[in-house]
Amino acid sequence: MLSRKVLLAAAIAAFPLAAFPLAAQAQPVTGLYIGGGAGFNYMQDENFTFPDGKGKLGFGLGATGLLSLGWGFGNGLRAEIEGDYRWNTIRHAGSDSEQKFGPMVNVLYDFTTLSPMLVPYVGVGVGYQWADISGNGFGQTEGSFAAQGIVGAAFPIASVPGLSITTEARFMALTENRDYNDGIKANTDLNYSLLVGLRYAFNAPPPPPPPAPMAAPAPAPARSYLVFFDWDKATLTPRAQQIIAEAAANSTKVKYTQIQVNGYTDTSGTPQYNQGLSIRRAQAVAAELVKDGVPKGAIAIQGFGETHLLVPTGPGVREPQNRRVEIIIR
Repeated sequence: MLSRKVLLAAAIAAFPLAAFPLAAQAQPVTGLYIGGGAGFNYMQDENFTFPDGKGKLGFGLGATGLLSLGWGFGNGLRAEIEGDYRWNTIRHAGSDSEQKFGPMVNVLYDFTTLSPMLVPYVGVGVGYQWADISGNGFGQTEGSFAAQGIVGAAFPIASVPGLSITTEARFMALTENRDYNDGIKANTDLNYSLLVGLRYAFNAPPPPPPPAPMAAPAPAPARSYLVFFDWDKATLTPRAQQIIAEAAANSTKVKYTQIQVNGYTDTSGTPQYNQGLSIRRAQAVAAELVKDGVPKGAIAIQGFGETHLLVPTGPGVREPQNRRVEIIIR
């Protein structure tokens, strides 16, 4: 009677959770899988009817193991067939023991929405078990229909898709009386098991590829401004001041690493004189930039004299396009 109440409670508790999952499934088992586990079995004292009256046998902590073959339906539900084995010694009876073994058919539900690292599950099963009691005048094996409730959790191993470590608590009851030799009858057989095992799903999706590295953003194109000078002058014209003010204002709108101010001359005059003139022109522009709000430390000044002509000419030529300073915002 007790076993039926426990199994009924387990089935009632499992049904609403299986019928109403919390959210869409993460990676439920789909298709064929295999599993196995081993652990401890505690067997409740067993009631017997003997020819001279009733009695009980007490059992020590024993062992259990199982192998299963199942199918996942891709929505959290699984169905499997299982072969199990349980062994417990009879207390105060030397080496006498009870062994149980047989097939079970289980239906389980995985709660895959709770965490990718932990997948709880519940299940119920029915099947047939043979109980072999050695000693105490038994000496034979008798069978009974059996039912069980299962509560467990799977821990997926990310490096091996489809492989999970499982931990389970199981309650199994033999639901029928068993008649042994010499009028001995077993009335109850209740088992509580804790197991640790492995499960492998054959159709598990491979892990997602690592995200593609983000391409480094292309550097912003440099912006340049040209300021022109009168012949043999390093003073700024009103138009030159206007261009410099525009460059200073635009530098505040972009993220720059440096502002280059490069001075140039035409080919009139000696190369030595032109080199100095190009630097004075660059310094004049840099000073105006600072006046317009550009930090002095952000400005790099260079003079190139009569090299890097904007308009190629021969020596001694007064070319207005070559008398210039270039402001480059990088």
